[in-house]
Amino acid sequence: MMMGLFAILVIWNLVVFVIYGEDKRRAKRGLWRISEKTLLLSAVLFGGIGALLAGHVFHHKTRKVYFQIIWWIGVIIDCVAIVAIIRNLT
Repeated sequence: MMMGLFAILVIWNLVVFVIYGEDKRRAKRGLWRISEKTLLLSAVLFGGIGALLAGHVFHHKTRKVYFQIIWWIGVIIDCVAIVAIIRNLT
C-alpha cells in the first residue's frame, strides 16, 4: 500500500515536471500557455519536487519569487509525505 503511494508521488512529480516543460515549450513558440494557477497548484499538491527541478532544468518561472516560494512549499509537502510513507513501511 505505502509503496503504491510512493510510486504515485513519483509519477505525479514526473507529470508536473513534464507540464512545466510543456509550458516552457509553448512559451518559446508563442502558443497557448498553461495557466499559472495550474502550474502553482500542481506544485503545491504533492508536485513540488517536479516543479522545482523543471524550473531549473527548463529555466522556467525562476524569476518569479512567488513560484519559488510555492515550489519550496511543495517540496516540504513532498518530504513530509515521503517521511510518512517511510515510517509506515518500517
